[in-house]
Parts: sequence; structure tokens; C-alpha cells
Amino acid sequence: MSHAFASLTPDLVLDALQSVDLRGDGRLTALSSYENRVYQVYLEDGEPVIAKFYRPQRWTEAQILEEHQFAAELMDYEVPMIGPLSIQGSTLHQFGDFCFSVSPRRGGRPPELDDAEVLEWIGRLLARLHRVGARQPFAVRPALNVQTFAIEPMEWLLAHDQIPLDVQSAWTRGVTRAIDAISAYPTLQNPGSGGIGILRLHGDCHPGNILWTPSDAAVGAGPHFVDLDDARMGPAVQDLWMLLSGDRQQRSRQLGILVDGYEQVRPFDHAELALIEPLRTLRLVHYSAWLARRWADPTFPANFPWFGSSDYWQGQVQMLEEQLEAMQEAPLLI
Repeated sequence: MSHAFASLTPDLVLDALQSVDLRGDGRLTALSSYENRVYQVYLEDGEPVIAKFYRPQRWTEAQILEEHQFAAELMDYEVPMIGPLSIQGSTLHQFGDFCFSVSPRRGGRPPELDDAEVLEWIGRLLARLHRVGARQPFAVRPALNVQTFAIEPMEWLLAHDQIPLDVQSAWTRGVTRAIDAISAYPTLQNPGSGGIGILRLHGDCHPGNILWTPSDAAVGAGPHFVDLDDARMGPAVQDLWMLLSGDRQQRSRQLGILVDGYEQVRPFDHAELALIEPLRTLRLVHYSAWLARRWADPTFPANFPWFGSSDYWQGQVQMLEEQLEAMQEAPLLI
């Protein structure tokens, strides 16, 4: 079965760049990206650039442009963010079946999240991003809620017979119980309700989407953001919890340092701490559906060979049970 990027050859990448007057010298390197295709392209004249080809039919052009506008707004407010270049009057271009953008190349390494100074710095950086994110809402990008991250993915997986029969009942029961538990949080049922505000988020703020530069004249020393592809409306804590790891005590310590840094720049609503485990549970369900929907793309079987077996789904049932227990516990203390 053909997949979304079957026709995206190196020649097409170079031709696409030439269509916006960027002439590659023939050298390009595929960078790590599952959802889209991203290449470092060396040019005949000038510094290498990063070309991003968007997965067809995932976002509308209006939604991609709104992401680009958010990146530009962040950069206008001096938040270290690597956004797409405006070329020929636009940040989004069409070539063949693909929309693409071009960004400057910036180096960096993952942040050392066991370093308290680094965590505090990232907390301040997230607060700066959220201060801009709170200025106005997205108009066309979606919100993070139980419908889009749990109910719809569950229904799709069942309708497309993705769950092995020997696990299907237990998994469906676990997801249904999780949805019932998460629906008790008004903000995740109807974003913006329940007294907790929502704003424009990074949306996928894991350590791989924050790069650390010891010294760089363009973005400055310290952390900078990459990849707003999952930007959406949601509670601020969504951009904090994916940076946590370890046992409960370790996560409490990490979160406390992040929030200490955050509150140097912007107030943090501590009521949002109760949303961490519900948000983790939503991501668990959404992630399985994301993998299943992309399985025709050969990148996915190659990188996720463990996905789809009965053992995988039994593991998901166990994790859902653990999340149901976690949602009954008191929120992390900071």
C-alpha cells in the first residue's frame, strides 16, 4: 500500500527548494522525524538549511500557517525559537503533493535535566513561551481534550480492528474507565472550563524538542525550542509534565524546580498539578492510535517493531490500570 511520502525522493526535495530559489549542491541528510520528513540540505551558496515536508492531510494550510505565525510571534518577543524563514513572501510553500517550509540550521544537544540550574532555566523559558501564548487564542488549531485524545482514538482503533481479540475487551474496558475518570476534570472535557485557563502551547514539549547550545550567536547560550508541529490550546502544565522522569519523589523535585523557574516570569496555577496524570493517560491512548494510523509508512514498522502484538496491547492494559490508580492519588507536591 502506498504511503504519504512514497513519492518524496531526494530529487523532489532538491527541486522543491529550487522552486523557492534555494539551490542545493546535491548533499542532503534525513533528520529524525516520524510525523513529517525533515532534511538538512547543503546549498550551493550560503549556510545549510532545514527543509520540512509536512505529512499530507494531517493539518490544513491554515493550521500550519497559524503554527508559523505563533513561531514568528515568539521570536518577535525574543523567545528562543527556531521558526521557518519567510521566502518569496511566505513561510509555507507547495511543490507537487507536498507543503514544505525552510528553517535555518541551529545546532544543540538535549538538555541535562538532572541539573537543577538547567531545569530552572527551562522553567523560565516555558513561562516566556506561555506569556506569549496567552496573548490570544489559536483560531483554527485544535484544543487538547478527552474527545480528540481518547474517545476518537479509541473509536478509530476499534473500528479498524487494531486490537487483537484476546485483548480487546480488557483494553476497551480500561480505556472506557480512563475516559470516565478524565471526564471528571472539566478543563479536559471542555477546555477553558473548570476555573483553569488554557493558552497556546508548544504541545509536545519533551526533551528532544528543546536543544541546548553552549554558545551560539543566533539564538544565544542555553535552551531553545524546535518543532511547534503539535502546538494547540491547552493548560500550561501540558508543557511541563513531559520533562519529568523517575519515581514520584524525583518527579516532585524536578517539577518543583521547573515551577520555581516558571514563576520567576509568569504565575503558575497550582490547581493544574491535578491534571498531570489525566494528561499522561490521554497521551497513552492517543499514542497507540497514532502508531496504528501511520503503520503503512515504512518508517513506523522499522522503528516500532514491537507495536501491534498481543503483548503490546496487554502492556497497554497494564499501563491503563496503573494510570487509573495514579489518577486516584494526590497530585505531586512541590
